[in-house]
Amino acid sequence: MVKERARILVVGGGYVGMYTALRLQRNLKGELRRGEAEITVVTPDAYMTYQPFLPEAAAGSISPRHVVVPLRRVLGQCDVVVGEARSIDHTTRTATVTTLATDEARTGARRLTYDELVLAPGSVSRTLPVPGLADHGVGFKTVEEAIGLRNHVLEQMDIASSTRDPAIRDAALTFVFVGGGYAGVEALGELEDMARYAARYYHNVTPEDMKWILVEASGRILPEVGEELGRYTVTELRRRNIDVRLDTRLESCADRVAVLSDGSRFPTRTVVWTAGVKPHPLLAATDLPLDDRGRLACTAHLSVDGAPHAWAAGDAAAVPDVTAAEPGRNCAPNAQHAVRQARVLGDNVTHALRGEPLDTYAHRYAGSVASLGFHKGVAHVYGRKLKGYPAWFMHRAYHLSRVPTVNRKARVLAEWVIAGLFKREIVSLGSLEHPRAEFELAAGGKPSQEPPHNPKGSS
Repeated sequence: MVKERARILVVGGGYVGMYTALRLQRNLKGELRRGEAEITVVTPDAYMTYQPFLPEAAAGSISPRHVVVPLRRVLGQCDVVVGEARSIDHTTRTATVTTLATDEARTGARRLTYDELVLAPGSVSRTLPVPGLADHGVGFKTVEEAIGLRNHVLEQMDIASSTRDPAIRDAALTFVFVGGGYAGVEALGELEDMARYAARYYHNVTPEDMKWILVEASGRILPEVGEELGRYTVTELRRRNIDVRLDTRLESCADRVAVLSDGSRFPTRTVVWTAGVKPHPLLAATDLPLDDRGRLACTAHLSVDGAPHAWAAGDAAAVPDVTAAEPGRNCAPNAQHAVRQARVLGDNVTHALRGEPLDTYAHRYAGSVASLGFHKGVAHVYGRKLKGYPAWFMHRAYHLSRVPTVNRKARVLAEWVIAGLFKREIVSLGSLEHPRAEFELAAGGKPSQEPPHNPKGSS
């Protein structure tokens, strides 16, 4: 039993936030029932996005609603607050939070007090001051971006099919992806596969008409799977007529022209930026210690170093890797570590409340899997290297086992089975991004060309 009533605040509803809250909900079942503990989860979305499935959602292999997990259903014993944590004063154990209600009522931010803090806001896209990137680029971290990109690619094929202007057609059928990590390579592989399939239904668009370009600043892609499989991936992509540019940077995409550091210029309407991530800006608005990369300095117990009652894991935390051969090395910021850290983190918060010894996070890296499209992939798992269909099958099997809840597992598996029996869907629903446009026209108004105030598109 806990010594006194404990207020636990979890900031973030991603891998670490959801799994930690879920672990605490199970560990403190009796305390929550007796009112001796309360768990509050502050998250900008009411769902957790399983990001490894975003490329398949973009390709239409999985429905968007099955890529996300509703937090209120999973965390039934927690108070889920949909909002943004703006700052944290750990000295006074206070978090400043804004919600949709505070914005609407103009009442100012709420202040939440806590006894134990779990800080897991994750990361945001790391961008560079590339001219035109903010105006024409799109990321690939959210389900909204994945579905928007799918609609955009199909719309570009529609534009190319309906014009006789060669310049417009060429720009519409040129797709530039910046970043050779998991997100960039998997998104490119899945979308190219989808577009190649969709081209059979266009009378004047062929796969050979499309230009798919992958730009990577370093000399290799997918470093997580090893140098050999990285070279194989480059060969496989180039065999599919994908232009892989290594040791190359995007210099500009102003005026819808992608200018590369090797002097190449590509008129394009599609620039996808997946060149890394950086710690969430919230971390700089706290009084907690950070490392030289802006992440929370943590111990192997997943507590924030020098800050009692503060905990962290995942992308926002620099967690020592106690299994590494060389000292001073931190755990990689990936989903594999985040999910396992969350379990230890939930247990350690429970141990701290009950005055028990803490567990040390120690996990050897199992390996990496990556999809390159339908029936294509690479995998390096426990020292074994797989390519092609076996790697693709392992990619699906691994992530099916890791996606939260039996409900989601069953739905994803059912969609894969149905997709194997029927033809792929190639419908673009671009109107979802501006749902009021048609009604505004019918009512005599003029549809706004500006993006909605709410970045999720609900306003």
